[in-house]
Amino acid sequence: MSDAKIAAAFVAAQKGFSPAIKSSTNPHFKSKYADLAACVEAVIDALHDNGIALMQKTSESDSGVVVETVFIHESGEQMAGGKLHVPADKHTPQGYGSALSYARRYSLMAACGIAPEDDDGNSASKPVSDQQAANIQALAEEVGVPLDRICSKLNVKSIDKIPAAQYQSVINKLQKQREQ
Repeated sequence: MSDAKIAAAFVAAQKGFSPAIKSSTNPHFKSKYADLAACVEAVIDALHDNGIALMQKTSESDSGVVVETVFIHESGEQMAGGKLHVPADKHTPQGYGSALSYARRYSLMAACGIAPEDDDGNSASKPVSDQQAANIQALAEEVGVPLDRICSKLNVKSIDKIPAAQYQSVINKLQKQREQ
């Protein structure tokens, strides 16, 4: 079976991927991390826009969990990212659940070629430049997308508060709407 269709669609989707935003806090290590929802959010719209579904298969393991991220194209072609084994620190439901969440996050990020947003304290809060905000506003008006809808989706109060790391993803999505 050929994988030309899913390969082309995945390349197109990858152009719209964003970094996984570190928005959750690990109180034990006093550090921020990208939770599973942030990892999925970074890629899911671009995957769907290109006819690709995301699935994560799990396999049994006595010592932890095994996860494989699989992409399924609307043509029926599939592409997998390989199996990732994560040992469970504790052999309890919570221990296995924690390992599963960790495995799903890292399997997805590895398969998609994305990384969590740098946790230097500045990048997470650095907003788009005035020119970037103007570009987003102009393109949104051109395609008829309300600015409040963009802000709501990104959980910001105004266009000029959009994280700079999200700029290209927003532009890509608006350009895709312009093409339709």
